[in-house]
Amino acid sequence: MSDNHTHTATQIADQQLKRRRNQRLAALGGVVVLSAVAVTAYWTMYASHFVSTDNAYAAVEVAAITPAIGGTVAEVKVKDTQAVKKGELLFQIDPTDAQLALAQAEAEHSRAIRRVKSLIATDGNLSAQIAAREADGQSASARLAAAQADFERAQVDLQRRKALVESGSVSGDELTRAQNAFDAATAQLAAAKAGAAQVSANLKAATAAKEANAALIADTTVDNHPDVAAARARLEQARVDLGRTTIVAPVDGVIARRQVQVGQRVQVGMPLMAVVPVSEMYVDANFKEVQLAKVKVGQPVKLHADLYGKNVTYHGVVEGFSGGSGSAFATIPAQNATGNWIKVVQRLPVRIKLDPKELEAHPLKVGLSMNAEIDTRGGQQ
Repeated sequence: MSDNHTHTATQIADQQLKRRRNQRLAALGGVVVLSAVAVTAYWTMYASHFVSTDNAYAAVEVAAITPAIGGTVAEVKVKDTQAVKKGELLFQIDPTDAQLALAQAEAEHSRAIRRVKSLIATDGNLSAQIAAREADGQSASARLAAAQADFERAQVDLQRRKALVESGSVSGDELTRAQNAFDAATAQLAAAKAGAAQVSANLKAATAAKEANAALIADTTVDNHPDVAAARARLEQARVDLGRTTIVAPVDGVIARRQVQVGQRVQVGMPLMAVVPVSEMYVDANFKEVQLAKVKVGQPVKLHADLYGKNVTYHGVVEGFSGGSGSAFATIPAQNATGNWIKVVQRLPVRIKLDPKELEAHPLKVGLSMNAEIDTRGGQQ
């Protein structure tokens, strides 16, 4: 009887233990199911709308400082890490050569103005000469006509006396005087013709000189004459070159990579320093191509810099996408057309614009590591 009672109690205890075990398993299964539902709901309703990467870096459009003219550096006003404002003097090139070139250009400009004024005055003088030559031509024509008349009269008189000399009506002296008069008239006619030809030649020369002079000043004034315009352009270039001996900061920023020293002879285009506009910093975030399906321009971004840690949050906006992946622009791009090809998930740089006020409060430097998280629920459609 006692053994039966003990066996029954054992069975009851085993049943209770199984019941409790089943209850625990059911509770655990319920927790797992609820957790899966919660995780699924969280992912579907919230987490799936965010993409993030730690492959992001601060960047900026650096202003390269290169001289536009050659010369000797006379003074350097800045050093690396120094903050500068737009228009602030960076360094000075010795202006002596540029000042001499400017003085020469000013002299050439003045000489060109005087030369054109002389051409305009010469045009008036040549017009007067042409008028005088035309008057001379009229006078020469009158003399030629008179000489022609005298010649014809002397010729008639000579022929008449020759006809009468045989009959004795005209003496030999009279015939001689007629012959002399004819010879004189002939000479005067030749001289008149030569004078007329000379006057005609002078008129043609004066006309040609005026045409040549007029071609140099046609449709121009002293101000817009090509010679004056060219001299003025050289003068302006000389002024610009003189101004370029003073190199100023093109933007607000911080000096970096200063390589210029006092006394150094610099050439056009030589890189001497850079100005980093830290207030215009942005972020290049390299997202995997599989993360970008829902990413659009204008979507909000939260960022953290390793420099400041999680305590500082930057707020930015997706500004644009690179035209190609990083590997596409590599110095030696991948040759995927070869047989030895392994597919690699590519990354595409996404440009993120930062809040200027946050940048001012917590400045960044080029190349610093960033973490970026994009909310894909916003942006342009």
